[in-house]
Amino acid sequence: MSLLVKINQSDNVAIAVQPLSAGSEVEGIHINQDIPQAHKVALADIPKGSPVIRYGVILGYAMNPIKRGDWINEFMLELPTPPSVDDMEFGKNIVTDLPEPPVTTFEGYANPDGGYAGTRNILGISTTVQCVTGVLNVAVKKMKEELLPKYPNVDDIVPINHAYGCGVAINAPEAKVPIRALRNLVKHPNFGGQLMVVGLGCEKFTVQMLLDEADITPENVIILQEQKGFDAMVDALMKMADKKLAILNERKRETLPLSKLCIGMQCGGSDAFSGVTANPSAGYAADMLVKGGATVMFSEVTEVRDGVHYLAERCVSAEVRDKLAAEMRWYDHYLAEGNVDRSANPTPGNKKGGLCNIVEKAMGSIAKSGSSPIVEVLSPAEKPTKHGLIYAATPASDIVCGPCQLASGITLQVFMTGRGTPYGLAAAPVIKVCSRNEMKAMWQDLIDVNAGPIATGEATIQEIGTQLFNKIIAVASGKDQSFAEKYKLHNDLCIFNPAPIT
Repeated sequence: MSLLVKINQSDNVAIAVQPLSAGSEVEGIHINQDIPQAHKVALADIPKGSPVIRYGVILGYAMNPIKRGDWINEFMLELPTPPSVDDMEFGKNIVTDLPEPPVTTFEGYANPDGGYAGTRNILGISTTVQCVTGVLNVAVKKMKEELLPKYPNVDDIVPINHAYGCGVAINAPEAKVPIRALRNLVKHPNFGGQLMVVGLGCEKFTVQMLLDEADITPENVIILQEQKGFDAMVDALMKMADKKLAILNERKRETLPLSKLCIGMQCGGSDAFSGVTANPSAGYAADMLVKGGATVMFSEVTEVRDGVHYLAERCVSAEVRDKLAAEMRWYDHYLAEGNVDRSANPTPGNKKGGLCNIVEKAMGSIAKSGSSPIVEVLSPAEKPTKHGLIYAATPASDIVCGPCQLASGITLQVFMTGRGTPYGLAAAPVIKVCSRNEMKAMWQDLIDVNAGPIATGEATIQEIGTQLFNKIIAVASGKDQSFAEKYKLHNDLCIFNPAPIT
């Protein structure tokens, strides 16, 4: 087993597979300081101002001379200028020779609108405003205790609680983002076309903004201010839910083509192994899914920004490239308005896991997209119009990216982590992939797929990627559960709102 991992022939750093001790000799290199696992060691002397290279990409410039065998960390590099999004080449790297998937069908729930199929059968209860959350949560607890056992074909009841709806600049230009997200979540594929909406009655985000006019009926909408007290509110919610559950209970799984499946790829709690093991494995599984006809989304603007020119080369048209550039410009401006830039992204945990800066994090993050052509670019929470690999622009924050992808229609998410996180979504199952053997050993009952053996030479990216593909199909088909789903580890639904709060 090699103790150092070098990605590209031009790299002048490698990462440590295990902690390295000062004074030891590792593969011909004298180690000058103790180097933690996943952190970088210099493979050559690097003069002050010279580039530090990993993935064949300049991570930054040495702020002081670095000696061969030195530990390289976040305090030693000056961040490079981000690549320009003007005049990026497109269609230069279109890969069509993708790996063949073991299967091209899954067992899903077909939907009345003919769009993506559900991987779960859920009663989703949407809300117009946070004010109704307390009453709805009490009612949902009662529904799960008294109603759900009557309907064995329904998997769950999920309230779409959120912090939007009032005290917001509802007519601000960027209010379109949270409004679009909530409108799309109402008709999520896992909800089977059944609409159930709870409003208060005086909020800025009205029922008319949430639903199409034809859907605003007493059968679909309850306004709490029109009910005579708490008991009446809960009773009305229970009666409506009972009717919706009876309809959902008739849904049945059927064999469907992968073109009816929409998968999200996300990473969080990343480390320096994420771009070596977990993300490339997810990328291989993504390529298999795309080859089989499925739609795969990847996201996180700040975590692709420094590699955006590589993504542009995979865009199938100038139109797709231009939308990619537009999303990057929008986010650059959004960050600048807050007096920060992309360097605000890496967390203390990312850095402890060996990631020096956002450039290094981005290059590893992009690996989860595989090598498929990018057929479409979406603004936050937009719905896709194409099948294949899609870049869905979202913030990199785990708990904001997830809801954005849900609003865009994913019915299952694959989540890569190096440091570990119990993150989960209520409306769709989340499969966890870890980057290190140590992570799997520590969280045996939280990590679904371990990509760590790639780093130790015990498995290949193709082997783990195929294992992950099979896990995706099994979970999507209801034959398996991820640990996050099994334990009902559901994060709060954080809707991206770049508009002012009043």
